[in-house]
Amino acid sequence: MTAAIGTPSAHAQTFKVLHTFGGPGDGGIPYGGLVRDSAGNLYGTTQLGGSTANCGNGCGVVFKVDKTGNETILYSFTGGADGWQPTAGLLRDAAGNLYGTTMLGGANCGNGCGVVFKLDTAGALTVLHNFTGGAAGGAPLGDLVRDSAGNLYGTTSASGGCGQCGVVFKIRP
Repeated sequence: MTAAIGTPSAHAQTFKVLHTFGGPGDGGIPYGGLVRDSAGNLYGTTQLGGSTANCGNGCGVVFKVDKTGNETILYSFTGGADGWQPTAGLLRDAAGNLYGTTMLGGANCGNGCGVVFKLDTAGALTVLHNFTGGAAGGAPLGDLVRDSAGNLYGTTSASGGCGQCGVVFKIRP
């Protein structure tokens, strides 16, 4: 027999807020998904927050939230060559390095067409690729995937063959 709608079952679910973002200081608008390590820490990005030098509401952050809800900012984007507005989730490798994209920023396209980045366990960010727009794509929004050789694959939301249709890309880090 099934429980009636609205009637709690014997296996009721629980819900707990682990962290509430507060804006520029610790991030805001976490669009992307989360990745988890073996200790139960969660890693993600926020589109806003962090450094406000070049971006009024912050240029975005990479964060870690532990099992008790304590947040640590691992990296704060500046809106320059390092990127701006990360909207996708992160990819984590076996060594603990995090890989992701920013929708804007980088070295090309005025405000930038976005970047692919690597954040190592010491908090150092390396830009692996600057998108240039046009046929090469720009404004990556989706998550990255990795193959067994370590190549990264993703998509952009802008540019490509029809002007604003996007591309699928591959990067060898």
